[in-house]
Amino acid sequence: MSNAVSLPPPSRSKGRPRGFDRDAALIRALDVFWRRGYEPASMVELCTAMGINPPSLYAAFGNKAKLFLEAVDFYERTYWDATWAALEKEPDVYRAVEAFFKEAAGILLSPHAPCGCLVVLAAINVSADSTEVSEAIKSLRQGGKKRFAQRIRQGVRDGQLPEKTDVKSLAATLSTMLEGMSIHARDGVVHAELARIGAHVVRLLPERSTGKPQV
Repeated sequence: MSNAVSLPPPSRSKGRPRGFDRDAALIRALDVFWRRGYEPASMVELCTAMGINPPSLYAAFGNKAKLFLEAVDFYERTYWDATWAALEKEPDVYRAVEAFFKEAAGILLSPHAPCGCLVVLAAINVSADSTEVSEAIKSLRQGGKKRFAQRIRQGVRDGQLPEKTDVKSLAATLSTMLEGMSIHARDGVVHAELARIGAHVVRLLPERSTGKPQV
């Protein structure tokens, strides 16, 4: 099975096509950034995939960095926002973490999305000179850790996790597992194998506390 996104053919127009579909263009750009990484992806490749010429790309998105960041934002909103929201809404922290990583396995190997997390994979080849991109990607990764930490703290407050739980380290561990699953997805593992990896993550949580919720 191919790991590439199934995309509609780009417009043959050399300029910005009439009825320009911004989301479709972003999806095509996502595929290029996922396959090539941020730095190696050339403007020629991006324009060819998106069906527009360089002036039109600059007019629509500003520059390569802004295109990449908008594509990442589109990717996060489209494929991950609902999964993060479910993690926060599920009242039981163990079920929340288990469901999150089960859903993550599906997203990371979805035929409709870049295979593996774009934030992890496409940003690997970002040079120190690309400050805008590297800082934005770092902020996104830190944001994931913070959301894991918030959910773990809630589990402690609810009396489900021990008060002595090392929230910061545990959140970093969950984030590292998610990033590792992205690498496995990029390497071509099948869904069943990735799902089995994800199923182990909940076992990293401390044993369920028998204490009372914090007031």
